[in-house]
Amino acid sequence: MPGRLFASLLCRATLFVALFATLLAISPARAALFDDDEARKRIDDLRTETNARLRDLEAASRGQLALANEIEALKAEVARLRGQIEVLTNELESTQKRQKDFYIDLDERLRKLEPQTGAENSDARPAADPAAETRDYEAALNLFKAGKHKDALAAFLAFINAYPSSAFLPSAHYWAGSAHYQLGEYKKAIDLFTKLAATWPDDAKAPDALLGQANCQQESGDAKGAKKTLETLVAEYPASAAATVAKQRLAPRRR
Repeated sequence: MPGRLFASLLCRATLFVALFATLLAISPARAALFDDDEARKRIDDLRTETNARLRDLEAASRGQLALANEIEALKAEVARLRGQIEVLTNELESTQKRQKDFYIDLDERLRKLEPQTGAENSDARPAADPAAETRDYEAALNLFKAGKHKDALAAFLAFINAYPSSAFLPSAHYWAGSAHYQLGEYKKAIDLFTKLAATWPDDAKAPDALLGQANCQQESGDAKGAKKTLETLVAEYPASAAATVAKQRLAPRRR
């Protein structure tokens, strides 16, 4: 619609300018048919109307430019929301995979413990109760989901200390780091995210940890460090949902 209005105004302005030029070029004999004052009045009126049309044309052009800028801003917002959706989807898939891996790991651990039944080792830590382990992890995660980040942080740190061999350990580090982030404790969050990515590079949470680390660096004012972390994320985990978000952030913005 702005394009049609612009074309219409341009056409009409051109018509008025042509008419004005024709009146200026009228022959002396034809001009004699009009009174001098009347001719001047008509020329002035035509000039005034032409200028008004040109002003309308300029206003329409400015409106079209503002609309184009607004469309670009909306496109950027849509891209940002898509990135958030992809991260949330990845988190859901990772949680489901973690639960499956937990039961597989639990079965393997139980099989390894069977030959050792009856062996005496007073220094060994008692085997963790799988049911209690799962219950404690889910309780901490529910606190985080409820927005109780301080309580969730304490619960995840307690879990990490109580279950050092848990299959949930990488995820516990991730959520503890995320709780620190929500509380504005960016340095502590970076420490946990960095440990996760370094200790469990093949875990599904590793790319998410790098993205979390970049977020903390950005919030801390370390834009250069955040850029480097995002580049590492894309290079090491190019197929991950977190890498998709990183690529969007690294892409140059259109002006």
